[in-house]
Amino acid sequence: MADHVLAIDQGTTSTRAIVFNAGGAIVSVAQREHEQILPRAGWVEHDAVEIWTNTEWVIASALTQAKLGAGDLAGIGVTNQRETAIVWDKRTGRPVHNAIVWQDTRTQPRIDELSGGTREGTFRFSEQTGLPLATYFSASKVAWILEHTPGARDAAERGDLLFGTPDTWVIWNLTGGSRGGIHITDVTNASRTLLMDLQTLDWDDELLGVWNIPRAMMPTITSSSGVVGETQLPGVATGVPIAGILGDQQAATFGQAAFDAGESKNTYGTGNFLLVGTGTEIVRSNSGLITTVAYRCGDEPAHYALEGSIAVTGSLVQWLRDNLGIIDRSEQVESLAATVADNGGAYFVPAFSGLFAPYWRPDARGALVGLTRYVNKAHIARAALESTAFQTRDVIEAVSSDADLALHELRVDGGMTRNDTLMQFQADILGIPVVRPKVVETTALGAAYAAGLATGVWRDRAELRAHWQEDARFEPRMSEDERERRYRQWQKAVTKSLDWVDDDARELMGTRAED
Repeated sequence: MADHVLAIDQGTTSTRAIVFNAGGAIVSVAQREHEQILPRAGWVEHDAVEIWTNTEWVIASALTQAKLGAGDLAGIGVTNQRETAIVWDKRTGRPVHNAIVWQDTRTQPRIDELSGGTREGTFRFSEQTGLPLATYFSASKVAWILEHTPGARDAAERGDLLFGTPDTWVIWNLTGGSRGGIHITDVTNASRTLLMDLQTLDWDDELLGVWNIPRAMMPTITSSSGVVGETQLPGVATGVPIAGILGDQQAATFGQAAFDAGESKNTYGTGNFLLVGTGTEIVRSNSGLITTVAYRCGDEPAHYALEGSIAVTGSLVQWLRDNLGIIDRSEQVESLAATVADNGGAYFVPAFSGLFAPYWRPDARGALVGLTRYVNKAHIARAALESTAFQTRDVIEAVSSDADLALHELRVDGGMTRNDTLMQFQADILGIPVVRPKVVETTALGAAYAAGLATGVWRDRAELRAHWQEDARFEPRMSEDERERRYRQWQKAVTKSLDWVDDDARELMGTRAED
């Protein structure tokens, strides 16, 4: 019996394929980065064809490393960067425009038009979708492509164009592409579009009308765990069931075995994403969190979660490396930060594209405050790391307010969790233990779990819980007075980042874009 599962993890900066065995252990990994296309200030794009080409390569490479063939795979799970929008011609299989990435802010004028520039207007569709109006989500990106790509609107009206987040694009190509590919997404990714009703788990016709997006473009919404089709990749992997689909943050939650109400995880990647399960109950946020679908297995009722989405955490370390040259490699940030005892009074608010949860302030921009001549690059590195921990506390405070729920520990995952200095400060600023699992690649593991449940590799979610193992536990060491003092300083720093984007700032950004 085939007892291995392959997970495809299509992320913001790279695509990976990871083979897991029946014990949930990693057998092989293949990874390939794709280009970050930055046409002008605030615009972030990917080449969807490059993403698909990389996907084919990593699948073949991972199987070769593991010395396995398609017949050894019980199933494939797919997880992906959410909200990123791809529109392509179903006849040719060619995208009509580069993918517009979740970080992209070009559609802010349309968001402002719909929200009226008020906080109340920002949440006008949250009853149906659980989401605020923001450039973050897919709807405004699809609308922009249809309005700004020559011939796209007419082609969409004829039924020739398809829309999907990267899971949809990858699965369509995996199952044959223009020769019969399956056009689907799962409930977790659909819940990130600003187009799905949380209760019906179907596309909302009113919202499709608001954005002027033809329903024929939209993929069929499926469960997160269940066989939906088979691969058609001659010479690589043909006939393997595709049995799991989860947006990356929901996949990480699934991989952490945080299945039930009150269970949580925090992923430290390009951004940070805290999810706290609310079971089968839809809990509306009054504190700036997102209400999202956590997962759905087969025909079971959907499970929901509150999410705190933070735009810039790991990418701030990349910015220190690539833009400022403070470090040569990302991992050097920890050793540099460790050369000083504290941040020297400097606080870094990385609002490069505004602030996400719990603020939802698109007018904010990055701010480095509290500078004196005493501050050096080590203090800046430390302030950058600390900003990740402070932002996490912001969203945990919002969870406590919305769900009347006090977290007793925080399970963490993602690349930044290898940074012990950051993990210790996170525990200190929260005042609760931070727990790192042995397998930190929980995003891919969650996709594998979803596929393996649907294909019989694992019996049930209880068996998956038994796989989870603790690697390290960071206990808080900071006094309560010191913790609260530092957090007050952080909150003050946040206020300095607000109200920055105005007509003058937009004019200057437009000038830079033209240059």
